[in-house]
Amino acid sequence: MRSGGFPYIRWTVIGLFVAAMVINYLARSVLGVAAPTILAEQHISSSQYSWITGAFQFGVMFQPLCGLVLDRVGVKLGFAIFVGLWSLLTIGHVFARGWLGFAGLRAALGLVEGSAQPAGMKVVAEWFPARERGLAGGLYNIGASFGAVAAPPLVAWAVLYYDWRAAFAMAGLLGFAWLAMWLFWYAPPARQRAIGADEHALIVAGQEARLGDGSARTSIASLIKRRELWGLALPRFLADPVWGMLSLWMPLYLSTVRHFDLAQIALFAWLPFLAADLGCLFGPAVVAFLQRRGVDLIDARRWAFTLGAVLMTGMIFVGTAQSPVLAIALLCLGGFAHQTLSVTVITLASDLFRREEVATVTGIAGAAANLGVLIFTLVLGRLVDQVGYQPFFILLGLLDLVGAALLWTLVRKPA
Repeated sequence: MRSGGFPYIRWTVIGLFVAAMVINYLARSVLGVAAPTILAEQHISSSQYSWITGAFQFGVMFQPLCGLVLDRVGVKLGFAIFVGLWSLLTIGHVFARGWLGFAGLRAALGLVEGSAQPAGMKVVAEWFPARERGLAGGLYNIGASFGAVAAPPLVAWAVLYYDWRAAFAMAGLLGFAWLAMWLFWYAPPARQRAIGADEHALIVAGQEARLGDGSARTSIASLIKRRELWGLALPRFLADPVWGMLSLWMPLYLSTVRHFDLAQIALFAWLPFLAADLGCLFGPAVVAFLQRRGVDLIDARRWAFTLGAVLMTGMIFVGTAQSPVLAIALLCLGGFAHQTLSVTVITLASDLFRREEVATVTGIAGAAANLGVLIFTLVLGRLVDQVGYQPFFILLGLLDLVGAALLWTLVRKPA
């Protein structure tokens, strides 16, 4: 550890993790954008497609195991293994045939890609003082939206010059390139050779002593008995179906209901994810604004979540909008609102749980979130041809209000 040098190593670390999230969500979003082409080529029905997307959500529900691995072996080695596996599986989509082949690949991909959120929260808990954790969490979650933003033009380029398989190959190769940078650069603050003594002292001084590493190992059984865990998991269960709608079903909605062609999808489908990027920054900004006015950190995060839930009610009107432009604008509002509240509730894990627990807690809450997406996408796939999309947009507009009530009820401020 040096006494001088570049004083913001922690921001280079989170910048590197932003790139991981971009690649993670690019890899998972390619299927949704390419879905109209793949379904037509391989004669896959809407119902079968819902099982393909559901298989991914089933795999991601094993996030608690990913979190446990990361807490036990450390985020550097654990996450490196997961990134290598998801890169291989992404390239494996090139060889997929039929809906069962895609479903198997998506289940395996979901399992290993589910490591991203627990790993990100563990990096934030290790590298940032409490007052910066919201911003750091917001920044790495921007990567999720950037990945989804990049998917439509990548798929359009691949289909135009090659075919949809090239998009999966590109996303997988990017994962391997990132892995080399991760192995070279990442280390916790105590073992990072480039960090200066002043920055290390700032990080240590800004972290709550009650959340410091201990000798006791994390137990999932003990964690699920704590009401604070359910105060994070249940709001995420209710919130994440909207992300499933945007990343997995929106291209099909634009194609089948709004009659967009692939070029129009590439032109417009990334906009809700750009709005989501702004939500990643807006949520932490709301928290910081409230804290400067004397609001407790936990209460500030709960108010930011509640504001996002109120904004989410705009999704109710997507299906009834007469203009496609207005429908896209409302979908953008949904993306903005979702990331405003999602970043907020994810970051709460680092405020309420010890650093040797935070990846596991984030994984358990993530499993609940993806269970919500799984149920939503299976029901949507079964009923959408009969009832259309509008009932589902109404549901998405209301669920987060229930999540806000649960967050206020179940999460208690630390003594």
